[in-house]
Amino acid sequence: MKDKIRKTDEEWRQQLTPEQYHVCRQKGTERAFTGAYCDSKEKGVYQCVCCGNELFDSETKFDSGTGWPSFWDPVAEENVRAEEDHSLFMRRTEVMCGRCDAHLGHVFDDGPAPTNLRYCINSASLKLAKKA
Repeated sequence: MKDKIRKTDEEWRQQLTPEQYHVCRQKGTERAFTGAYCDSKEKGVYQCVCCGNELFDSETKFDSGTGWPSFWDPVAEENVRAEEDHSLFMRRTEVMCGRCDAHLGHVFDDGPAPTNLRYCINSASLKLAKKA
């Protein structure tokens, strides 16, 4: 993986849309079934909207019925990182970009084989690099 990216709050605000900033830098969540990639079937690699780090391949995307893009495995383990999240009086595992620490979403253990994981990711934190 490439070196860590660190920017000031103002630099992130200038680079991102208000929704992207809210989700990625303030740990927000977009409303279910509203994101650009919720129902997308396009082929490619989903990258971090903040830094371009490759996060998830479309081959691992599945319809979880939750209203957010869901994946069963990241492109590489080091490209994402996880930590416990106790917000909203729940115990969850937050998923962040391994390169710039952008909030992506959460990971749950109710996904399909082979990993049985469901990376539930906000569309606002992603950009799709399409495959031809």
